Amino acid sequence: MSTRYKLIVEYVGTDYFGSQRQPKVDTIQSKLEEALCTLIKQNIRIILSGRTDKGVHAAFQVAHFDCDNNIIDKGCFLRSLNGILPNDICVKYIEEVSKDFHAQKSAKKRHYCYTIANRKIRSVFDKHVLFYQKPLNENRINQALSYLLGLHDFSAFKASNTQNPAKVCNMYEAKCVREGEIIKIHFVADRFLYKMVRTIVGTLIMIEQNSLDPSKMKEILDSKIRQNAGKTISPDGLTLVEVIY
Repeated sequence: MSTRYKLIVEYVGTDYFGSQRQPKVDTIQSKLEEALCTLIKQNIRIILSGRTDKGVHAAFQVAHFDCDNNIIDKGCFLRSLNGILPNDICVKYIEEVSKDFHAQKSAKKRHYCYTIANRKIRSVFDKHVLFYQKPLNENRINQALSYLLGLHDFSAFKASNTQNPAKVCNMYEAKCVREGEIIKIHFVADRFLYKMVRTIVGTLIMIEQNSLDPSKMKEILDSKIRQNAGKTISPDGLTLVEVIY
């Protein structure tokens, strides 16, 4: 009988074509599976809590896999696994879980954070954030974000080229926090549509750039029309922070 294990994984997504396995390109899933197969010496397929797009990072991605072998010394296993993985992927934690646990289907909420370095001169440490020179007003941003709370059709912020018919999400939290020159925009929802967070952030920047009333966010949300929203912003600043079960 096989045993199910839960992993907590962090990664810098810059050099990967997203988290989900795709043919002929490097993804987070393919690298994890290759390393696990090498270590466990059997064919391993992992299930992730959800997909992250090309270039998006994770501080707390959750995955599970089944294998025939019992992993006795989990500390030794983690050290060996991380020795095989590339330096921009790290498995932080492993535990045995029941077969009822499913990394994707058992998840209740997901927490993403988009980070913006809001300063006039770039820093050499801005590699994994969005560098934006024009002043951003966190109070106006929070007003705009307040219109996204609750259960809504988020079609206006959904990538037009996705085949997934889902459009309704329950947004539990949407807030902006400034820490000096760093702005962090947090989103907690039951699910996120393809490129949804990056499009919302692009819309926030559009509202700020054009000095529009923050209520413009509600107008765009209610329209359900993608063309009314802002640009889909760079993935550089986006990180999956937590998956809540």
